[in-house]
Amino acid sequence: MFKGINASDGYGIGVAQVAVAPDLSFTPRVPENAEEEKARYAAALDKFVAQTNAQIERMKKTVGEDAAEIMGAHIEFAEDDGIKDMVNGSIDSGMCAEQAVSEAYDTYYTMFSQMEDELFRERAADVADVKTGLLADLLGKEVVDLSTLPENSIVVVHELTPSMTADIDKENVAGIVTETGGRTSHSAIIARALEIPAVLSVADATKNIKTGDMVVVDGTNGKVIANPDDHDLEHYRAKAKVYAEEKQALEAYRGKETVTGDGEKKLLVANIGNPDDANNAAEHDAEGIGLFRSEFLFMDAKELPSEDEQFAAYQKVALRMKDQPVIIRTLDVGGDKEIPYLNLQKEDNPFMGFRAIRYCLNNPEQYKVQLTALLRASAFGDIKIMLPLVTNLDEVRQAKQLIEECKADLDARGVEYNKDIQVGTMIETPAASLIADDLAAECDFFSIGTNDLIGYTMCADRGNDRVAYLYQVYQPAVLRSLKRIISEGNKAGIMVGMCGEAAADPLLIPVLLSFGLEEFSVSAPSILRTRRIISQWTKEEADALTEKVMALKTATEVKAMLQAAVK
Repeated sequence: MFKGINASDGYGIGVAQVAVAPDLSFTPRVPENAEEEKARYAAALDKFVAQTNAQIERMKKTVGEDAAEIMGAHIEFAEDDGIKDMVNGSIDSGMCAEQAVSEAYDTYYTMFSQMEDELFRERAADVADVKTGLLADLLGKEVVDLSTLPENSIVVVHELTPSMTADIDKENVAGIVTETGGRTSHSAIIARALEIPAVLSVADATKNIKTGDMVVVDGTNGKVIANPDDHDLEHYRAKAKVYAEEKQALEAYRGKETVTGDGEKKLLVANIGNPDDANNAAEHDAEGIGLFRSEFLFMDAKELPSEDEQFAAYQKVALRMKDQPVIIRTLDVGGDKEIPYLNLQKEDNPFMGFRAIRYCLNNPEQYKVQLTALLRASAFGDIKIMLPLVTNLDEVRQAKQLIEECKADLDARGVEYNKDIQVGTMIETPAASLIADDLAAECDFFSIGTNDLIGYTMCADRGNDRVAYLYQVYQPAVLRSLKRIISEGNKAGIMVGMCGEAAADPLLIPVLLSFGLEEFSVSAPSILRTRRIISQWTKEEADALTEKVMALKTATEVKAMLQAAVK
């Protein structure tokens, strides 16, 4: 049995098809005619864009428009003026097209792959995918084709790129196994949209699994079994049947309120990264947006987005979600999110450096452009403003003062906005946790960012396998911090939500209910499952379990108790 990352739930049983990527190695050379090399590059670029557009059209029919939008990132990278200038400049300096493309895309790959935020880090795969497509055309090689596979195939590949996933014949693929990738990668997102069980980051999968092997893919628990015995086959066939029945049963929760077993109402909302994601959230029955990561607007631009451009994006989400709440986090830049045109200085420790609210408050005129756009959008829906990486009260007060200045400007311009717009804080640092009582007196709401809160509290990098045992929400230090944050928010009478991955954790949900969490912000596909789990716990049951959990001393003990108690 092999372990990996559970990227797409479900159980697949079939025959392995090991896909080998083409050899794209080449020998650098100095071209005789730079213009001819640039023409070769331009032709490869045109072909790649045309093929990608064709894939997008196919995906709209097979997985829907939202998932198809993922491939748009490929076109953005292919047509990015900065990358094109870099490639053509390298050709002018004496490189062949292959080397120029390789070095330009490697530069961008390195930039994205070193980011801490997994959502941004996974964009490195998109960069690599574009590079592969362009090099394959320049070298006359064929890329991996997954469009014609035998029935009940288990695809085993080193890296499942979005372009490969886009061509998969859903009807014939029972499961996916890769050696790389994470839950937020575009390939994982598409696999979930296709409802194909997938386990990613299985070490040496292409070496240990051979074409023709019978394989079981446990996408729910991140397990892969090659050449299972009769007992394993019978076991997983039974699990697959139960999974299908449970999945169908979840539809009973569509259109229903999110309530606990004793009738206490909760708010179940979605995390999104761009305006189009709001469609997916609504389709999955989200009751609003708990986190809109606005930095995508900045990362996908070649220069600072204007007030009108930002307003259009925020308005689009507000209108799509109608009167439901939409919490938009202001620009969280720096640390792992490098935006070239902002010219941020390199820092020895960027995650504790000049980033997020610190950068924004140091650039008030730029920040006011975003705040003004958010205020304007508030006239079209229930927009709320969230401040990232707050560590002291002054930061909140300074941001609120800028918002008041923006309001005065809009009043002078005669532009409508919600004069009572709520301003809250993302609680993601130990400092914010320790002064949660003071922050609660100044804020309209809290939203707990568990991913960073765990990392900062435990001094553990979630991307570092050697300290992964520390990076767990079940650590007593993290649980005590969560309890304090929620308690102080409740005492102040403000809404407390959670937008980290822990909000959808079936093991943690009863603890969060006991603490008094009011809003759960999860990925769109997790909405119905989270609603069902919340409905299974009464406050009395959650309190009884949590009292025992909070008396434990280690994460191992905590997780074991929660696993034994989960319904």
